[in-house]
Amino acid sequence: MLSRYDAVLVAIPVLAASGLVLRTAVAATGIATGLLSIPLAPAGFLAAFGLVLRELLFGPVAAHASDDRT
Repeated sequence: MLSRYDAVLVAIPVLAASGLVLRTAVAATGIATGLLSIPLAPAGFLAAFGLVLRELLFGPVAAHASDDRT
């Protein structure tokens, strides 16, 4: 069974590569070429970084750390 931690570890590289994959798909198909003017590669990395920050600041790790302080 897939736990939350495994899902987060899988989502990080998927999000990081998603911008590059989307840009490649747009360039290869020629559909929605207006998206090529947007920097999609950094968007994927920022999404992965946001996921890591969310997990550290608001996820089970943060809840466990706040429980240890009391």
